Amino acid sequence: MALFTFKATSKLLDHGMAVENSAACFMIIADEPKNMRGTDEGMNPVEMLLCALGSCQCITARFLAKSFGIALKEYRVELEGDLDPAGFMKGMEGVRPGYQQIRTKVFIKADAPEEKTREFAAFVKSRCPVGDCLTKGVAVSETCFIVSDGEAE
Repeated sequence: MALFTFKATSKLLDHGMAVENSAACFMIIADEPKNMRGTDEGMNPVEMLLCALGSCQCITARFLAKSFGIALKEYRVELEGDLDPAGFMKGMEGVRPGYQQIRTKVFIKADAPEEKTREFAAFVKSRCPVGDCLTKGVAVSETCFIVSDGEAE
């Protein structure tokens, strides 16, 4: 099967820490709380990452439930992550700027025996694209364009 390329754009807005994120015809504002010089207009990026993981697991569950023989009634993921701000804000030696650990709690209600439902939860985890990126890593390449004043975007 051929690769499918997803595209998104993130643009710093002119106030606080607000960022306009767009993909396809959708837009989400990311921001920081006021105590981090933001305007509290949206989730911060690390909260968005937790939501991306939880959303992906939920969608993966819905997408694969029928083929797994599971009649899914409810699927909810609660997530929390540990991050030491000293890694981001101060660049402290030996402290990661990102999450050191993410924990999930998955709640499933289904018309299936418990053992099959637990197998399904493990199957969902193994097939979740965002979870795969987080647990196995993904190459990120960057090209930087310097735009002078007066140049078109």
